[in-house]
Amino acid sequence: MGSRPMPSFARGNQIRASMPPQPIRRDIMASLHATTMVYNGKPVFPLEIMARILDHLPVSSLLTFARVSHQLKDMVYDDTRWVHKLRAMGVWNETEARRRYDEAIAARKRELQRQREAASPVVGGAAGLGAPPVARLGNMTLFDAGEEERRHRQLRLDEEKRRQEMENRRNTMAFPPPPGTPFGNSDSLIGLSTPVYSDTPKRIFPADDPEATMKVLSNIVSSRGFARQEFGKIYGALAPFYLDLAKARTHTDPILFRLFREPEHQAIMLAQLKIFSRADESQGWRDRLDRLESITSIFENAALREFEGGYEAQDIDGRMKRYAQVLIHLNGGLACIQLFVQKHPIMFERERLGNPMDCFDSQVPGSFSLDPSLEFFGRLSGLLNDQANVIDRVFPDTVNVMVPFLERVAEDVIGEYITPVFDEAHDRDIEMYLKAVGGIFQHVRQFSDSITRPHGSGGEDDFRHEVWRIMARVFEPHVDLYLQEELDYFKKKAQGEVDEWGKKVNEADVAIESQFMSTVNREDKRDFLSTFKKVILMPVQAIPLTPFGIKSAPKPAAEPVSLAAPDTATGLPSRSNTPAVGDEKNPSPAVPTTELAAKAAIMNSRLEGIRSLFSLEVALKLVHLAKASLERAALFAKVEGQTGEEAKEQCEALFIALLQVLGPSHIRTGFDKALDHLSAYNPRDVTHNSLGVAPLVTFLELVNVGDLIQQMIDVFYEQELVAAKLTDKNDFLNPAAKEKKRFEQMLDERVAAGLNRGIDVLIDEVDYLFATTQQPTDFNPGAIVAFDSSGGGGPGGPGGSFTPGSTSSFGGGRPTFQTHARSFSAAFTNPFTQNTPAQQAQEKAHRMSLPPRDFDIGPTPTAARIVTTVSSHTALLQGLADKNVLDVFNQEVGVRLFASLCKHIKRQRISVDGAVKLISDLNHYHSWVQSLHLKPLIPYFNALRELAQIYLIDMSHAKQMAAIIADTSRFGGIFRAEEVYEYAERREDWFRVKKEVERAMYGFGLCAVM
Repeated sequence: MGSRPMPSFARGNQIRASMPPQPIRRDIMASLHATTMVYNGKPVFPLEIMARILDHLPVSSLLTFARVSHQLKDMVYDDTRWVHKLRAMGVWNETEARRRYDEAIAARKRELQRQREAASPVVGGAAGLGAPPVARLGNMTLFDAGEEERRHRQLRLDEEKRRQEMENRRNTMAFPPPPGTPFGNSDSLIGLSTPVYSDTPKRIFPADDPEATMKVLSNIVSSRGFARQEFGKIYGALAPFYLDLAKARTHTDPILFRLFREPEHQAIMLAQLKIFSRADESQGWRDRLDRLESITSIFENAALREFEGGYEAQDIDGRMKRYAQVLIHLNGGLACIQLFVQKHPIMFERERLGNPMDCFDSQVPGSFSLDPSLEFFGRLSGLLNDQANVIDRVFPDTVNVMVPFLERVAEDVIGEYITPVFDEAHDRDIEMYLKAVGGIFQHVRQFSDSITRPHGSGGEDDFRHEVWRIMARVFEPHVDLYLQEELDYFKKKAQGEVDEWGKKVNEADVAIESQFMSTVNREDKRDFLSTFKKVILMPVQAIPLTPFGIKSAPKPAAEPVSLAAPDTATGLPSRSNTPAVGDEKNPSPAVPTTELAAKAAIMNSRLEGIRSLFSLEVALKLVHLAKASLERAALFAKVEGQTGEEAKEQCEALFIALLQVLGPSHIRTGFDKALDHLSAYNPRDVTHNSLGVAPLVTFLELVNVGDLIQQMIDVFYEQELVAAKLTDKNDFLNPAAKEKKRFEQMLDERVAAGLNRGIDVLIDEVDYLFATTQQPTDFNPGAIVAFDSSGGGGPGGPGGSFTPGSTSSFGGGRPTFQTHARSFSAAFTNPFTQNTPAQQAQEKAHRMSLPPRDFDIGPTPTAARIVTTVSSHTALLQGLADKNVLDVFNQEVGVRLFASLCKHIKRQRISVDGAVKLISDLNHYHSWVQSLHLKPLIPYFNALRELAQIYLIDMSHAKQMAAIIADTSRFGGIFRAEEVYEYAERREDWFRVKKEVERAMYGFGLCAVM
């Protein structure tokens, strides 16, 4: 029996039974994936594109669009869409909307709080007030179902009531539809749909209150959530007129001109329609806008013709005033303002105000006067003030007509007047041009202040500011050229003043030199070298050059050569008077007859003229020039904008130019020449009859003048630049401040270099006074005794030879240097020879036979003169320099004077009797040093006073002398024992006491030779 085939499902089961069991898939996202695979068959349109389409639909189409679905209705009713339209028209105030929203939120919160307090149950009762707290808590109801139901019902009633009020408010805000006009569902959008207009005007325009229609835009309230209702007010009032104008074929067709008969009302409505057109973004908006502008332009031209007719007829309070109001309502009145400005006769009859060329050659040919300019602006001011009265009568206070009128006057009248004046002045003379610009600018400033302010020009300050801005704009084409010419003119003028002054000084020097050299006898030229040698070596011969122990034969004294008459008081040759501080008149020097005398006279004249190296008068003149230029340029610094900034920069440039001309070109050159004079000064090349060092005194005068100039610059900088706010002195990068610091640094450097060189010159003068005025007998009176006993040196003696007019030391005069040299050397003919007891007794008897001498314990004339000279020069710096600089200068002078004193003492022979004079001199120097109040100098001069004690000890006390020499503590570390020993060698009797002193100090001779 054949087998029957297996059914397919059985085979499938068999296959599945033979397969291994598969795991069950449990994917948690399987259900979500299954839902996404469901296709509903409806296309999805992006909401962004749909919202963009809504922006370009007309309002009538939005009604139909909102009926499609609730979602599209929400899109149409979205408040932001209507806020956008209100903002496009310029009637939405975001600040007001925010304020109203905040107030509504606050009111809502207060209302909810009130309702919450009213709905809350009362805890406890009147009966439980006296019960204890625990009992009251036990009786309190925690949940009352009836109370909760009543509260919820009340909330639903309040919510329904608010919804009804909102609906009523929407209905009242909507414009009522005209009777017989189909609107469809008016409550679905804004209560207003686009009507289907017919040819009957009464059925189209339902507005019964034209006044409200003209004020519809001003009555809009900015409130969030109600923008659609506010736009509905505007649309219901203005859309019928707007759409009617778009359909009108001629300017007589629009119903607006038949409904509103007055030109003022028509202008207001046209202006509102122009604003309403900004919210029209639907298809065909360009055609509707062009039609509106065409009708508006026709209306404006008609009103302008009426205004012009009233202007020509001078009907100020009639047609001009009325149609000015019409045009202002239409578009702000710009067209009538321009017509009013252009039609004024002042624009066409400028010649009546004045001729620009009247400023030139009015008095004499080549002259310039600002009087015609002042008269021009005076007449112009009168006309403008009259016009201000007309403006107040014609235009309302809300319109500023005076400012446009002044702008036209400034451009066509003032600009056309000042430009020829500036051009002609610039062609003739730069100084005339600068004065013309500055003077006319001041006249314009006065002119702007004299203009009467109309009522519609704002506040007084704002009006003056605006007028000044307009007038300053007239000068803008000329400012750049003027500022550059001002700077160039000042530089050229200032440099010319300095060069002219230097030229005069050079000419005066050449004239003096030629005057002196013209009287020189050329035959004496061959004797120049010998004469010059005598003059140069004359002060050196006053110092004994012969070594001790060498006896010089007496020679007749050579008559000293003097370039001037000798001083009868001192017997010394005198030089021509160098003017002291404040001395302005110099005695004219004697005419020289030799070339050497002429050279010396020329050098003296240059030393006296050192004060003319730079002039305070020249500096003052430069400051005045800078002040005049700065005052003119500073006028433009008050102008706002780039012009004012450029003017301030140019004012700083003027100040910098002043410092550059005054500093490097004038003051620095003068100081450099003064330093050259100081460096070339040699006290042995000039004659002396004054107590001062001429070049140093005059240099200190220059320091005084430089200090005055610096103070002048400081005052000028503070008053003219800083006070006027032309520069900022606190800005370290400011060019003017940097240049001022550079100028002050230059002065300080030159003064410091001069003072340094001045100290050298002053000490040279001190050394010269030591060498020429200190007599050998000042510190060794015994030299005269020895000289007299040897039979020479006295007046009329074998070796005595005095210059004419000189007397003995004790007769009130002073012998010459040659006489003292001989007497000094004669006193020590053989210092190594010991006198015998008989000779000593004879010498003592001789001294006793001489008349008693009157020893003066005061300082010597040399010390008094040196202290006077040094103190007079240091006193000149009082008040001229800083205290620190003055202390450094005085300290350096004191140290250098100490060194000169030390060298001078080493050149002297000092006896026990002369030690009194030496101590007096040192005390005099010490007193002067104490007056300086400089503690570092006191130890030096204290050491000198201690040093003088070794000369006061008698020769019989050699051990005490040795003890003083070896005691270095007495001298405060200033002198070492070796140096004190060197000073002890200058004792007059040193060769007599030397052995005893050395024995006491070093033990020489203590051991006897066996």
